[in-house]
Order: sequence, then C-alpha cells, then structure tokens
Amino acid sequence: MHPSIRTITFDCTGDPYELGLFWSRLLGRPLADDDKPGDDEAWIEDPAGGPALLFVKVPEGKTAKNRVHLDLKPAGRTRAEEVERLVALGARLVADRTRPDGKGWVVLADPEGNEFCVERGELG
Repeated sequence: MHPSIRTITFDCTGDPYELGLFWSRLLGRPLADDDKPGDDEAWIEDPAGGPALLFVKVPEGKTAKNRVHLDLKPAGRTRAEEVERLVALGARLVADRTRPDGKGWVVLADPEGNEFCVERGELG
C-alpha cells in the first residue's frame, strides 16, 4: 500500500481566508463553510476527490522560488484568455514561456507570491 496526496498546503503571511478566496475563484471551488476572514487556516475541497488545498498562516515570508508548484490546464479557454482572467483575479505575471509553436507555459504568482503555471489547454 502507498500513501495518497490528501492536501496541498500553501503557507502565507497574510490572511489565509483571502488567499483561499483567490484560489477559490481561480478554481471555481468554494472555501469550506466554516472558514472566515482572520482564521489561521482556510480549506478548499476537490469535489472530484483529488487533493484539497489548505492555506495556513505562518510567521516567515517567502524567500525563494517555489520548489514545487501547480501546473494548470485551462478548460473552455485559451491559455491567453485564462492568464488574462487570472491576472484580473489578482495573479501577477512572472514570465511568459510560450514558444512560437504555441507550446510552453506562462508563470504567474498568487497574491502571496506562490508561483504556478498555466499550460496550453484544448483551445490553445
């Protein structure tokens, strides 16, 4: 028997609820009903049974590039449309690694500076 990934945890120095709300809007998944602004943690379940996302308040800030990050695949949008939507939600563009042939990815950061990538989806 092998373990499964239950939770992906994001450390943050700000309000975990606010960071969770950003990711909730990004993924279209609600925060847990009992999460409130100012709580030390916030939680997003995956209704499909995949890992949940947990946002936890920590005293120390982020000091270097993430060693592990999420790669997102747009659904019903092009990569460019998804990046535009995420920037409007509060993400910050870090680097555009899109190649001339359309392959590649775009690196974004959430409001706490955690990097994640947007890959090409079915629509490009």
